[in-house]
Amino acid sequence: MQLPQHLAIIMDGNGRWAEQRHLPRIAGHRQGVKTVRKIVNKCRMLGIPYLTLYAFSSENWGRPDDEVGALMGLLSRYLQDELTTMLTEDIRLNVIGETERLPKQVRQTLYDTIAKTADNGQMVLTLALSYGGRDELVRAMRKLGREVESGTLSSVDIDELDVARVLDTKGLPDPDLLVRTSGEMRISNFLLWQLAYAELYFTDVYWPDFGVHELTAALSEYGRRQRRYGLTGAQAHKNEKF
Repeated sequence: MQLPQHLAIIMDGNGRWAEQRHLPRIAGHRQGVKTVRKIVNKCRMLGIPYLTLYAFSSENWGRPDDEVGALMGLLSRYLQDELTTMLTEDIRLNVIGETERLPKQVRQTLYDTIAKTADNGQMVLTLALSYGGRDELVRAMRKLGREVESGTLSSVDIDELDVARVLDTKGLPDPDLLVRTSGEMRISNFLLWQLAYAELYFTDVYWPDFGVHELTAALSEYGRRQRRYGLTGAQAHKNEKF
């Protein structure tokens, strides 16, 4: 089975999963963390080198304070609990988004985990935290603007590589496959630049119920698709042979 080099996932449906069971929303988020562990472990076992999870969007700050606080607590505990696994499995933690908005203690735990796993090389696990695609692009354009103002870059010379190098995802390949759970069919301000040629896969399954079987189904569907990048099918097939 042909696997994506970079898999990105919008983990959606925790709250609705809990509400359907007459549980508090945080119960869905706790179950969602268990799913994260399963999916990370399975991707590592399959040899997928890049996995990016949309964990907390810039818009999520608008949720009730108690839910946001609970989510930050779950994030901190996840990082602490999974450090040993990341070290054992040679997984490097990465983050994208406005991390300066995270609570100080959470931010410190995040940075400590990133530093301790920096030399790991078998898999890069990227968490999108306080992340929004439009915000990322605005921040990237400001960086390029400062380079133009300083004279280190000419505006007429700006190309796609220049944009890519000032994005949060600098150094990462673009996602090959985006999976979104819970039945929603939109990308919700996630990796707007990077998803230009990604294959999209949507499932009605809520994230807490998204297990190895569902992941395998998504990967199998990806393996059946032909990625043409604007070429004809015949041209793409010819390129696949080389």
